[in-house]
Amino acid sequence: MTNTDYLLKAAIKKVTEKLNEILVEKIDEATNIAQDAPEILKKKFDNLKESIIEEASRMEKADNIQENEPTNTYQNSKIKKALNEIEGIQKQIELFNKKMNNQIK
Repeated sequence: MTNTDYLLKAAIKKVTEKLNEILVEKIDEATNIAQDAPEILKKKFDNLKESIIEEASRMEKADNIQENEPTNTYQNSKIKKALNEIEGIQKQIELFNKKMNNQIK
C-alpha cells in the first residue's frame, strides 16, 4: 500500500468517526426535545383553554347585561362548540403524549 492509500483510509475512518459522533449527539438532543414536547404542548393548550373559558364567561356576562336572549343562545352554542373542539384537541395531545412515551421507553 502506498502513502496515499493510507492517507485516504485514515481520512475515511476519521470522517466516519466524526459523523457518528455528531449523529449520536443530535439523536440525544432530539430525544430530549421529544420527551419535553408533549408536556409543553399540553401546558400551552391548557392555558389556551383557560383563556377561552374566561373570555367566553366575560362575553356571556356582557350579553346577559344586554338581556338579548336570541343572541345569548347563539353565543352559548358557539361557546359549547369551542369547548368541544378544545376537548378534542386535548384528547389528541394525550394520545400524542402516550405514543411519545411509548416510543421513548
